[in-house]
Amino acid sequence: MAALICGSLAYDTIMVFPDQFKNHILPDKVHILNVSFLVPRMRREFGGCAGNIAYNLKLLGGDPIPMATVGQDFGPYRDWFSEQGITLDRIKVIDELFTPQAFITTDHDNNQITAFHPGAMMRSYENHVKDVPNVSFGIVSPDGREGMLQNAKEFAEAGIPFIFDPGQAMPLFNGAELRDFIELADYVTVNDYESNLLQERTGWSDKDIVSRVKAYICTRGPKGAEIHTAKEIFDVAPAHERRVTDPTGCGDAFRAGLIFGIEKGYDWMTIGRIGNLMGALKVEHPGTQNQRFDYDEFAEQFKQQFGYAL
Repeated sequence: MAALICGSLAYDTIMVFPDQFKNHILPDKVHILNVSFLVPRMRREFGGCAGNIAYNLKLLGGDPIPMATVGQDFGPYRDWFSEQGITLDRIKVIDELFTPQAFITTDHDNNQITAFHPGAMMRSYENHVKDVPNVSFGIVSPDGREGMLQNAKEFAEAGIPFIFDPGQAMPLFNGAELRDFIELADYVTVNDYESNLLQERTGWSDKDIVSRVKAYICTRGPKGAEIHTAKEIFDVAPAHERRVTDPTGCGDAFRAGLIFGIEKGYDWMTIGRIGNLMGALKVEHPGTQNQRFDYDEFAEQFKQQFGYAL
């Protein structure tokens, strides 16, 4: 059985400005801001939450089915996923639109200016969970607003357990809608900042959220993760990385580990460790889909770090 990964597939165009933005922006003239930055270094990466989660789950030997809407420029991404053996059956191409894409410019202080074009993502509601057979698990990750609402409802109606992963899409929803997502979901995962925002918007404490799901999972960057269940809170220490190159996409790598561990029926401490190790392996590489390993290599790393075999 497969895991249905609902969310975006996107291109990330990343540029590096070899100076500081502050040297080129006049604070007293921001109301007439008109600036141009020369960016000698540029790279294009495959991204989007569904794409990143699917890629990482495939590395673990899982069976991800990404479900997303993309545009006329999807060709290179299609070829990339085909090379990885990731199914494309539930990716819908909308020819008159572009694939979602982010244009990110970073300066020497690691400040970022980002422009995001949602493109075909805004028609994610044209895909349906109910149309996908043989699915045993799912995740609703950041996507078009209507698509996220629809996917959560259809997972629940089909009796398919799923993770609600609001991420950067959280501002799209009001408190009542976020409470509905939580009521429908089996699991909720956020980072520590999103956890505070989710509780503020819903008016629910972490205990209120936990009372409605099987687990409330909060990632904490270099501090590891915290997994709240009805009976216990698991404080999962971080895995050790060899170097920190690029944290982008670590959360998606963690979520792939989360899906893998839940599907395998592991205990929560092991699930959290799988997620943390996936994040640590990702942070060693630039971009979100450039780390390479297979399940056996991952299992060996896991045993070395945590002292027991999966």
